[in-house]
Amino acid sequence: MTFQPATRSAAKARIALAGPSGSGKTYTALSLATTLSETVAVIDTERGSASKYAGINGWQFATVSPHSFSPASLVELLAVASGEGFGCVVIDSLSHYWMGVDGMIEQADRRAKGGNSFSGWKEAKPDERRMIDALVSYPGHVIATLRVKTEYVIEDNERGKKAPRKVGMKPEQREGIEYEFDVVGELDYDNTLTVSKSRIPILSRAVVPEPGAELAATIRDWLADGDAAPGALDYRARALGMASADDLLALWYEAERAGLRHAPITDDQGQPTTLGELIKARGTAAKANAA
Repeated sequence: MTFQPATRSAAKARIALAGPSGSGKTYTALSLATTLSETVAVIDTERGSASKYAGINGWQFATVSPHSFSPASLVELLAVASGEGFGCVVIDSLSHYWMGVDGMIEQADRRAKGGNSFSGWKEAKPDERRMIDALVSYPGHVIATLRVKTEYVIEDNERGKKAPRKVGMKPEQREGIEYEFDVVGELDYDNTLTVSKSRIPILSRAVVPEPGAELAATIRDWLADGDAAPGALDYRARALGMASADDLLALWYEAERAGLRHAPITDDQGQPTTLGELIKARGTAAKANAA
C-alpha cells in the first residue's frame, strides 16, 4: 500500500435531518429527495406518514412500511431499492432502527448473557456496522430523518411573562451517528434548518429557513464536482461478467479497498445481497465449475 496524490471524486449525498415531532422532517426530506433524483424510495417507519405528501408539489415516490427494524432488514431493503434503480432513498426515520421493534437496543438486550449488557452490545455491534456500511455505500443518494427527544424550557414570552417552550434535544440514535453523513442539520418548529456538520464548506453552520429544492441543488452540484469513480453497480456488472475465480478474488479485494464490500445490491436472480457476498458466491461457483 502506497500514498497517492489526493483527488476529489464525485459522490452521492448522505444527509441526516434531526428534529422533534412537527418540525417538518418528512416534508423536508421529500423536498430534498425529489430534487436530488427523479426516482425516490421511502422506507417509512412512521405508519405511512410520507404517503400523505404524495402528489404535493408534483412529488412522486414509492414507499415500503416495515414492521421490524432490525439492522439486517434495513440492509435488505436498501438492496431491494438498489435493484429497482432508485436514485434516492429516504429512511424516515432511522431512529426506529435504534429504539424500535427489533432495533439495536432490543438486539443487544436479547443477546445479553446473565444480565451482562456489555456482552449483548458486543454481539449486536457487527450488525449495526453492516447496516451503516450499507447506508453509506448505497449507489444513490440517502436521506435519513432522526427523531429527537424533547424537553420544555421556561423563558419569557412576547408579553414578558414566563412560559414553557418545547425544544428538541438529543437525536434518538447511537452517539456519533452524525459522522456517517455529509450534511447534518437540526430542524426547529419553524421548519428552519441549522446545519451542525457539513463536508460542504459553503453550508458550514448555515441556517436555512424552509429548506428544499435550492438546498438540494447546492448539495448535489457540489458533490458531483469531481472525478467519476466506479460505484457498487459498476462492480456488480463486472462480477456478473466474470467466470474466473482468480479474477473474482482480485475484484473482491478491489471492492474492499473502495469501501464497497458491504454495498447493498441484488444478485443475478434479483435477490438482495451485498457486493462482497455476490463476488464471494460467484467465486465459489467458479471454483466448483473448474474442478
